[in-house]
Amino acid sequence: MKRITKGIASAGVITALLLTGCSSGGDDGQVTIELFSNKSENFDTYNGLIEEFERQHPDINVELEAPPEAETVLKTRLVKEDVPDVMSIGGNATYGELARAGIFHDFSESDVLDKVQPSYLEMLGLLVGSEDDGIYGVPYATNANTVIYNKQKVEELDIEIPQTWDEFIAALETADEAGELPINFTLQEAWTAMPIWNGIAGNDVSEEFPELKNEGQATFVEAYDSVADKMLQLLDYGRADNFGIGYNDGNNSFANGEGVFYIQGNWAIPDVLSANPDVELGTFALPSSNQAEENDLVSGVDVALTVSEDTDHKEEALTFINFMAEQEIAQRYIDEQSAFSAFQGVLQEDPIFDGIRGNFEEDRLTGFPDHFYPAGLSAENLIQGFLIDKDKQSALQTLDNEWDKVINR
Repeated sequence: MKRITKGIASAGVITALLLTGCSSGGDDGQVTIELFSNKSENFDTYNGLIEEFERQHPDINVELEAPPEAETVLKTRLVKEDVPDVMSIGGNATYGELARAGIFHDFSESDVLDKVQPSYLEMLGLLVGSEDDGIYGVPYATNANTVIYNKQKVEELDIEIPQTWDEFIAALETADEAGELPINFTLQEAWTAMPIWNGIAGNDVSEEFPELKNEGQATFVEAYDSVADKMLQLLDYGRADNFGIGYNDGNNSFANGEGVFYIQGNWAIPDVLSANPDVELGTFALPSSNQAEENDLVSGVDVALTVSEDTDHKEEALTFINFMAEQEIAQRYIDEQSAFSAFQGVLQEDPIFDGIRGNFEEDRLTGFPDHFYPAGLSAENLIQGFLIDKDKQSALQTLDNEWDKVINR
């Protein structure tokens, strides 16, 4: 994975390593810090939590920013030497680049990390790379790549929740023979192929693949051969035209009874329920292996909290982080966001997630493979193209070639 000094920094962000924060101190002794969020979806939740924080800490004012195209905005601000004091960002390749560049505070000595499930700390560490021992963010909210299912249909078809790949295919066959749509695909939008890709690859491909790929010791052609085969196999259980419906329409159709299974993230569930509050939903981890014990839940860091290394008000920024790490506050966040927590003992109690709750409790989790792909790969477009053309060899070779181009820029 390329370092920031070969990407963003070449445009002038090297100077951003000597940044000053964008916070300020007022004449009344009140300090203002900025919280930058990459998710518009959590804007209202953050506003409510900020109000609570400011009541507890009347000397600290928190200003929330959650712009569209947040990652692009953040990178632009780095060039302008304008780093937010506190950042709420995704655990992806951009996080890794900025952490390696020294933008973030090192939390290695923070007691907050004692609350975090080890899997999520490991995921952030893999994003930064093995050359750096620092921990540059606090995993906070997480998401899950699931198979969402219509409980009523599964019960009517007498389908047992599959634990292996062969059992899943058998369940799809049962649905198909009953005249039901087995899988609700929404592949008109390229990104919706990624939950399927990640769901299979999360258990089929080694977590060391990104690092080995960068070192020239691994290829998509070899490592992702079975992933591609399984994706093509699943396409047979969709619509006549799997690319004819998009995400929003697909959520609506699934909510109203079209489809038995839907391979998507937990983030789709609020939209499905909004379209039909009466639909009964369940979830389980996509069983991509025929060894049931190897089928971990693909889950990633949806929100990592971090602090600018050079903010003028680090004490106040870290005070906000400690507030967010309180169990009551962490629980409130995931309840309002239908998300999961990276903190031990903070559990999502919605019965929809009964089928995957054990994965969190027992730490049977694996990361989203594409979170470790280099920024700029545009894997979703390449994978959508593969599903349309069905040329496995060409598609995997193209992924190899494009990866190499990105890291060598």
